[in-house]
Amino acid sequence: MAVPKKKKSRSKRDMRKAHWKRKASVEAEKALSLGKSILTGRSKSFVYPSDEEEEDDEE
Repeated sequence: MAVPKKKKSRSKRDMRKAHWKRKASVEAEKALSLGKSILTGRSKSFVYPSDEEEEDDEE
């Protein structure tokens, strides 16, 4: 016979949602930081072709 599952409390549900949102917020902050560092040219953790290399390839 089918038995209903135990009900999760609202506080546990809220904790799970808060944890999920906190993780998303941290990742968004990292992405924004990386984007800013790329724009300023001070990025050390991201490899991308510079403008000088692209100009050499065109000639």
